[in-house]
Amino acid sequence: MKMTRFADKFSDQAGINTLMDDLGKAMAGDQPMIMMGGGNPGHFSPVQERLRQELLKLAEDPQAFSRLIGNYDAPQGEAGFIRALVELLNDTYGWSLTEKNIALTNGSQAAFFMLFNLFAGQTSEGEQRQILLPLAPEYLGYADAGVGPDTFRSLKPKIDYLDEHRFKYRVDFDQLEVDESVGALCVSRPTNPTGNLLTDEEIDRLHALAKEKDIPLIIDGAYGSPFPELVYTPINPIWDEQVILCLSLSKLGLPAARTGIVIAAPEIIRTLSGTNAILNLATGSFGPQLMEPLVRSGELISMSRDLVRPWYEAKMHKAVETLDTALGDRCPWYLHQPEGAMFLWLWFPDLPISSQTLYERLKARGVLVVSGHHFFPGMPEEEPWQHRQECIRVTYSQDDEQVARGLEIIAEEVVQAYAGAVS
Repeated sequence: MKMTRFADKFSDQAGINTLMDDLGKAMAGDQPMIMMGGGNPGHFSPVQERLRQELLKLAEDPQAFSRLIGNYDAPQGEAGFIRALVELLNDTYGWSLTEKNIALTNGSQAAFFMLFNLFAGQTSEGEQRQILLPLAPEYLGYADAGVGPDTFRSLKPKIDYLDEHRFKYRVDFDQLEVDESVGALCVSRPTNPTGNLLTDEEIDRLHALAKEKDIPLIIDGAYGSPFPELVYTPINPIWDEQVILCLSLSKLGLPAARTGIVIAAPEIIRTLSGTNAILNLATGSFGPQLMEPLVRSGELISMSRDLVRPWYEAKMHKAVETLDTALGDRCPWYLHQPEGAMFLWLWFPDLPISSQTLYERLKARGVLVVSGHHFFPGMPEEEPWQHRQECIRVTYSQDDEQVARGLEIIAEEVVQAYAGAVS
């Protein structure tokens, strides 16, 4: 049977396909595997117990349970959850949201698939539009979310060396050109894969550019404020109708609930809701109904700030301490300053092997990471930049002892790779 280019696109081995396939096989396989590759949140007992209590309340209330499993929601999403979220965000940040400003999706990945194809591709006037990523590396799940070719264009970052083994990426505004081919700007904050936090100044400058060009600034806040608040450096969240803010319940501890949240201008929400109806008929009710009482009471915010963030921040410090000890001065290496999310981004300058080869060697030793070359969507493969082959992403969300052992194995393999090149 002959299929279309659309089918060809989704049958190719995209980075996100490879990652999820590896994660699934590792979970189902017999070989013990230290899972440091995906973005699955850790199983944090205090949060899970709190959510279990709410689930029991739903199960024991016949009317609520019937609504949970027996009704389609509107394409915009569960109305009670949206109303509660509007009130919470307005009270927390002084925003002026209404229920017309929020739509729910079946996970953030679905939200970005729809948003990217709303703003990139061919316009009704026949012009081509792209999504501009002002700071690469960026989330690998974006890379294949465009239906058409050349959906993305991305820019190399400026690199600030902070000390002997730390660095930070910054937006290179000298190279940032927002021309008529740009349909939207998009950044993640905190950034997946690096744990970078774009500063308030960087966000303000991108926001001003979006206003000047009358295009949206899409901010992926899946790890950010106001929840799950995996932010270790203070920032000011922003929203107005030039901004499309995307949030998620996944990293709070509900990845299986597949609940994405999009906050945008009403006309964007209407279009997104219509797309939802065509693709999904309705969004899932489980996550919104489970979390509505915590949203309405404001506990969602306090849980994120007082439980979730400190837990991940402590895990980050333990992982960094292990890494500093394991690598020391045994080889050239840098760690991106971990400012948020649940990842460590490691850079090995002049690495004698590719990051993909390092990934394969680590997988053979029972440690699953992600090769850094996947995280540069919109940067032409032919553009020479060795940096793309010198980085890996590591998650520290799982068991601390397992993470420490995984980091020690990474250090062993990297030191061995450098030593092999010398010999």
